[in-house]
Amino acid sequence: MSPAQVSATRPAPDGEGAREAAWTTLKKTANLYGIYAIGFVSLFVLWHLISVYLLSSVLFPPPLPVLSKAAELIANGKLFEHVGFSMMRIAVGFVLGSSMGIVVGLLMGSFLTVRRFMDPYVETLRFIPAVAMITVAVIWFGIGEASKFFIITYATIFIVILTTAAGVSSIAPNKTRAAQSLGATRTQIFFLVTLPATVPFILTGMRVAMANAFTTIVAAELVAANHGIGTLLWESRLYMKIPEIFVALLTLALLGFTVDRCFRWAIFKFAGRYSPVT
Repeated sequence: MSPAQVSATRPAPDGEGAREAAWTTLKKTANLYGIYAIGFVSLFVLWHLISVYLLSSVLFPPPLPVLSKAAELIANGKLFEHVGFSMMRIAVGFVLGSSMGIVVGLLMGSFLTVRRFMDPYVETLRFIPAVAMITVAVIWFGIGEASKFFIITYATIFIVILTTAAGVSSIAPNKTRAAQSLGATRTQIFFLVTLPATVPFILTGMRVAMANAFTTIVAAELVAANHGIGTLLWESRLYMKIPEIFVALLTLALLGFTVDRCFRWAIFKFAGRYSPVT
């Protein structure tokens, strides 16, 4: 009997059973997402209590004026303009850095000669902070977009290289030998064994590198940019627009949280290692 026939012969759940199943699903959903909602609400409540009752200073405004200013900046399109420029720079530099990092990491993890040759580059350059390279980037590429792309690429590439190489090195030798015993070529071993086993490490490295990209783009825009979240922070500081400063900080936090959830979902989807929300 086929699975479809077996399923068809099962009795349909009665009304009480269906309600119990729906209630169980609702409780699981509430337990999963409710804690996140409570966490966000408590964050704003704590912010309000500290700003009103503990510090009570115009330099640390409560949430409502900040949210009101955010709504104003959204209405006139200013916030979307700054966010659009920053995210475009992050996206281009991040894709470039991740792509190069994956290729170099795979080569370093697969070939000992390549690893020994590339180690001096990776293990020295990665200790120079990307922020320290901003001045060099401006000298080399000017104050245009190329300097921002270079900085984000620099902030991304080394983390992805290290995690990718570690992923390749962690593959159990018996997996490779099993594929070889079945007659797999080196190309087939790479695409069917090495690459799938390395994907979780690659995604984890990209997730960590994205945080670096957010940190670096703000610093780069503070130095040389006409648009971007870093520029919004700088202009707000110059004119002491405190609510706008906190709008920029809150925007960075929410964007970072959203992007990080996307990476965690991707890791869960492709590797089953993390839940998309936990």
